[in-house]
Amino acid sequence: MTLIALVAVVAWIYLLLGRGFFWLARERDGAAGSIHDARFERRNLPRLGEIARRGLRRDEMGLPPPEPWPSVVAVVPARNEADVVARSIGSLLAQDYPGDFRIILVDDDSSDGTASAATALQGLRSKLRVVGGAPLPPGWTGKLWAMAQGIERARKAPGPPDFLLLTDADIAHAPDNLRSLVERARAGHLVLASLMARLTVETWAERLLVPAFVFFFAMLYPFAWVNDPRSATAAAAGGCMLVDRAALEEAGGIEVIAGDLIDDCALAALMKRHGPIWLGLTDRARSLRPYRSFAAIGRMVSRSAFAQLGFSTWMLAATVAGMALLYVAPPVIALFGTGVARIAGAAAWVAMAASYQPMLHFYRLGFWRGALLPLIGACYVAFTLTSAIDHWRGRGGMWKGRAQAIGTPT
Repeated sequence: MTLIALVAVVAWIYLLLGRGFFWLARERDGAAGSIHDARFERRNLPRLGEIARRGLRRDEMGLPPPEPWPSVVAVVPARNEADVVARSIGSLLAQDYPGDFRIILVDDDSSDGTASAATALQGLRSKLRVVGGAPLPPGWTGKLWAMAQGIERARKAPGPPDFLLLTDADIAHAPDNLRSLVERARAGHLVLASLMARLTVETWAERLLVPAFVFFFAMLYPFAWVNDPRSATAAAAGGCMLVDRAALEEAGGIEVIAGDLIDDCALAALMKRHGPIWLGLTDRARSLRPYRSFAAIGRMVSRSAFAQLGFSTWMLAATVAGMALLYVAPPVIALFGTGVARIAGAAAWVAMAASYQPMLHFYRLGFWRGALLPLIGACYVAFTLTSAIDHWRGRGGMWKGRAQAIGTPT
């Protein structure tokens, strides 16, 4: 027991100090210093110092606007989003972007009136076009197929756009979100700029489990490493991604990742081979999709959890063992152990609770929830096991009536 507790302490020391300080949640769209571009930082070093001292927001930075403003087409894949699509598309129509901006919504065989809800908005603004998606071909996931059709439409329009805004139909954007993203992309010479949309935390289940979703994602893909061109780590958040269209075509296009269930991270890995990328937290993009129950969150997580492990049974076993060591063992030993084991277990528990505080603060939740991280970790282990079982039953990647996981278990 003492050995397990000590190993847990060492593991948490590594997580706190050795993974890009992921837990500090410093990479945000209001933090200019997280643009990893040496030329940008040299040009703006005095201004960056002022920002650090005064805690200025990004919209107070005074970055020079692009001249001219690049053209952008938003591509929105939508499947059964009738309850939220009007708010999402409405927020895109309300963007204060100074350059040419158009929106293409691809209806992916919805059965709930998504197309009708979006078409009602199409009559209000000429910049919106609603198109019906073609049948899903073999080897593609539904979202990527809809996205590919939208991108192809954008390319065929008069003058292909400089950037593509790939966003979900359940994301609401602040009026300055696109302008801010384009400024960041141009200032940092980025081929991909992505924002982790703020998720809803209104129900008890959301408040318990949702911040941990972002916390665990950042642990897997430390944002500081993602944003460092010298690091191979690549990740993105699929709800809001601004992509350099020419760089995407140079990388082979969206068809290169046609069957990837974790499409956002696959796209990030593809794009990072062609230039710098950036990922951060934000208040400018917010999810409109509520997860009102424990089961709903479980379905959202389990859709791709086993894919994250490469559909490997060995990786699943290692993940379960690692989660047990990191999250379950410390409180158990702290409560029921003795001597050095109890002290080490308590230290590991305190370390994990402390590491969760910045994310809880970002979501404006009480600090005491950090002590619940062992319970939350156990829940995510259960979701991961469910994901594997669903895959073995031929229902992997189930989302809105489609089983999309096509990986082979190992």
